[in-house]
Amino acid sequence: MNNDVLLETKNLKMHFPIEDGIIIKRQVGAIRAVDGVDLTLRKGETLGVVGESGCGKSTTARAIAQLYEPTAGEVIFQGQDLTKLTPHQLLKVRREIQMVFQDPYASLNPRLIVNDIIREPLDIYKARKLLNMEKKEMAERVEYLMERVGLSRYFKNRYPHEFSGGQRQRIGIARALALNPKVILADEPVSALDVSIQAQILNLFLELQDEFDLTYMFIAHDLSVIEYISNRVAVMYLGKVVEISDSKSLYKNPLHPYTKALFSAAPIPDPRIEKTRKRIVLEGDVPSPDQERFGCYFNDRCPHRMEVCKKNVPELIQVDTDHKVACYLYYKQEQLARLDGGRT
Repeated sequence: MNNDVLLETKNLKMHFPIEDGIIIKRQVGAIRAVDGVDLTLRKGETLGVVGESGCGKSTTARAIAQLYEPTAGEVIFQGQDLTKLTPHQLLKVRREIQMVFQDPYASLNPRLIVNDIIREPLDIYKARKLLNMEKKEMAERVEYLMERVGLSRYFKNRYPHEFSGGQRQRIGIARALALNPKVILADEPVSALDVSIQAQILNLFLELQDEFDLTYMFIAHDLSVIEYISNRVAVMYLGKVVEISDSKSLYKNPLHPYTKALFSAAPIPDPRIEKTRKRIVLEGDVPSPDQERFGCYFNDRCPHRMEVCKKNVPELIQVDTDHKVACYLYYKQEQLARLDGGRT
């Protein structure tokens, strides 16, 4: 891993309109699924993204891949802003950014055999004259990828329903690798699998990263999964990144009150530690993402909220080497003084 930034998002927003009326539709609000996300993905690393359900993790990944058209912001990949590209230009770049989806049952076409599922990206790019590959090479590529992800090439004429969940996810990984991408966005790829299978798939991801020189954005609910596979971790809450750090520092010393509460909810497989540690229970529920909010998005539930938290949105500030947090508890006095005028 190095510090070369391969992909970057700047103030990325993804709002889904709420419409009223049957014949004449009018927008009456919006679901603010992603509400200003700044992330950097460095070449060769695994950036873990964690947070509770509905915080915008999956939507962020889909907006980066341009499966959703972002409401605002930039997605910069190797110097190009993907949000400003034409469909043809985007197609050229999209081969470099592939996704592995959460549900291995829903993400594969049940009417296609495995050979055609994995070969489909190759067929698409060949048809658009963006790939120079003969049919024999494509067939060899499919068989090689099947063997590489742990499936026999003799299964290539089977349909998805003939495979287990773990095997289907291996098919999805092989499909993502077909075009030899640089970045893979893994959207909770092990959450639907048995625990014993999860470990195999995680180790497969690590092996493929070394072999194919891949960069991952890895989304998961399970904190132990994120700790195992990630170099850096971003914590999201209500469509925003509230803390980002290298994995060891974050797990050893979480700073944001939400991160501390999130980590305290995860069980520790040591009865002596589990018996003595203090659980942080947050008050209230996660606010609805359709509400326009002012100030820190976490202030309604934060046990350390201050007056400044109600009026101003905290920005990510550097508190240590490669450790940023969006919380006024870590602002210096002169930084807080500059906020007296009010900023939203």
